Amino acid sequence: MATLLHDAVMNPAEVVKQRMQMYNSQHRSALSCILTVWRTEGLGAFYRSYTTQLTMNIPFQSIHFITYEFLQEQVNPHRGYNPQSHIISGGLAGALAAAATTPLDVCKTLLNTQENMALSLANISGRLSGMANAFRTVYQLNGLSGYFKGIQARVIYQMPSTAISWSVYEFFKYFLTKRQLENRTLY
Repeated sequence: MATLLHDAVMNPAEVVKQRMQMYNSQHRSALSCILTVWRTEGLGAFYRSYTTQLTMNIPFQSIHFITYEFLQEQVNPHRGYNPQSHIISGGLAGALAAAATTPLDVCKTLLNTQENMALSLANISGRLSGMANAFRTVYQLNGLSGYFKGIQARVIYQMPSTAISWSVYEFFKYFLTKRQLENRTLY
C-alpha cells in the first residue's frame, strides 16, 4: 500500500524531472514543465507510466527487502546493532534490486519522456502508451541490451541510498529499543 501511495505522488514528479533532463529540453523550470505538459497532454501524461512505476517498484522493494534480510542472516545472524553489516547488506540489496529492475526503469523513462528521436526511429507517431508497447519499442530500437542502458548509473545511485537508509533505520530501531528497555528497568 505504501508503494501505491508513494508512486501516486512521485510519478508526476518523476515525469517533470525526466522531461527537464532531456537533451534540448524546452522546459526552463519545473513549473513551466508542469504547465506545458498539463496544457498539451493533460493530466494523463503525469500518470502514463504509473503502472510501469508500480511494476518496477513492487519487485524492487521485494528484492531489496528479501536480499537485505538474507544478507543480515549471513553477516549478522544474532541481529545485533552492527553498522557495518547494515551498510554492506543495505548497499548490496539496493544494488541487486536496481540491477534486476533496470529493464522496467528503461521502459518507464521512455513512457515518461516520450523521447521524440526514439519514437521517430521506431516509426511511432503520436504518444507511446502502455508498458507492453514500451517493451516492444526498446527491443525494436536496441535489442536486449537496450533494457540495460544506464544500469551502472542506477546501481551506483541506489547503493549508497539504500545503505544509508538501512543504517539510519537500524540505528533508530536500536536507539529506540534500547531506550524502551532502559525505561522498563527503571520502574
